[in-house]
Amino acid sequence: MKKKPKISSLIDKACFDYNLIEKGDRILIGASGGKDSTALIEYFSNRSKRPDCGFEYKALNIQSDFAPPFPQGILKLFEEWKVPFESLKVNVLERVKEGQKMSCYWCSTQRRTELINYALQHGYNKIALGHHMDDILETLLMNMINKGELSTMTPKLKYENYEITIIRPLCYILEDHLIEHAVEGGYSGFTCTCDYQENSDRKKARQKLEQLTDGDSSKKEKLFYSLKNIQNEYLP
Repeated sequence: MKKKPKISSLIDKACFDYNLIEKGDRILIGASGGKDSTALIEYFSNRSKRPDCGFEYKALNIQSDFAPPFPQGILKLFEEWKVPFESLKVNVLERVKEGQKMSCYWCSTQRRTELINYALQHGYNKIALGHHMDDILETLLMNMINKGELSTMTPKLKYENYEITIIRPLCYILEDHLIEHAVEGGYSGFTCTCDYQENSDRKKARQKLEQLTDGDSSKKEKLFYSLKNIQNEYLP
């Protein structure tokens, strides 16, 4: 069986390919307490110790009113890794307007808004999010099926209205690989447990992705790389 590359090596490659981290960057990392953002923060902690670091970073948790407290085990790891960390409480439920339905999408939108506001107020020019390859492919399917458009989350996105760039350094990493890494690191048991995720469109897209690829990692990777190998002459 082919040995998987290290998580850090895949993130390094993504950072090189898409120029995600540049000298002088001040990067705010969304910290949910789950395996994905924790793996990302672990990478930033290790990379910040390199002689050629050249950037600053901080992990920020947006604590919604219905989510469980930030895991103490992850906080302990952050202390060991010397991660600059802050948690902000936000009442997401009170923002839901009459006639609207609470969902994962709504919650993530509100938390993203808070990350952007914090970044603008405190001089951060980039926000790093823990979306991995599966997330990107699920979004691709959701947009194709629900919106009728060929689009997804990109590894690097510069906002038009803000001096903020979104980066996704985990874009080359499949979820199964992150799960294995979290088990090895001792933080695999922490995840989102809210009641709204069960009926989310993303969960349905995840099931479709597994059916489409038979859960085969190599097929998922080919699906991802097809987004960079577009043959326009064979499209409508």
